[in-house]
Amino acid sequence: KLIVVDSPSIGLWFLVDTGVADLFLPELPAMRLENDPIHRHKDVLTHTLAVIENVRPDSHPDFDFRLTRLAALFHDVGKPRTRGFIEGKGTTFHMHDIVGAKMTRKRLVALRYPNEEVESVTELVRLHLRFHTYDMGWTDSAVRRYVKDAGPLLDELNVLTRCDCTTRNERKAARLSARMDELEVRIADLAVHEELKAIRPEMDGVAVMEHLGLPPGPMVGRALAHLLEIRLDEGLVGDVEIRRRLDAWWLQQGEPSTDVQPS
Repeated sequence: KLIVVDSPSIGLWFLVDTGVADLFLPELPAMRLENDPIHRHKDVLTHTLAVIENVRPDSHPDFDFRLTRLAALFHDVGKPRTRGFIEGKGTTFHMHDIVGAKMTRKRLVALRYPNEEVESVTELVRLHLRFHTYDMGWTDSAVRRYVKDAGPLLDELNVLTRCDCTTRNERKAARLSARMDELEVRIADLAVHEELKAIRPEMDGVAVMEHLGLPPGPMVGRALAHLLEIRLDEGLVGDVEIRRRLDAWWLQQGEPSTDVQPS
């Protein structure tokens, strides 16, 4: 109930200051002790509460407000456990997204959240840093992989990414917002030509078995995984070309134990 009120940070600070959070959400006060090298004017807890406040009901027309607020609450819980120091760079939090995802799952299970919500919030925490490599230059393949990995949580992930920017530097905030705008335009453009939100191999399992003369089994799964990589890297290549690629892959596999040959 607290996470969906208009200004949840007031209640969350109360839980921390009174010690109540220690009883059921100890990850929250633990973040108060960590200095965040990126948001220099805030500790990690202050930044986290600012991100939660940034997630508003009107942030996006098609996102789950409560799940995104929960992901904002947990997105940096891995920082205390991953805190390090590198000479010349200062404090680091390498892999805090991966560690934080594991911590998130454990805490939400302990709090008896439904399994589906546990999985969704955990995945958002795991993916919340993905966008930060976008300014290095993403190919269309990278955009497809971002959409595939986000799956049905794409809108929630984009909102969380936008709201994770709490800097007072207006130019930096504007640059991040512009990059996300650009990414969303690219996603929309690709979606016109490809079914990005349901991205899958260009051939299904039945077609693969018919084409290669294979029975159901692990080899079919390997073939589909190969075809999915092609889809992610190149998009749709057409029926003739994808079958040619499948034949080429099959020849590289050597003699199968079933002694079947491609049709």
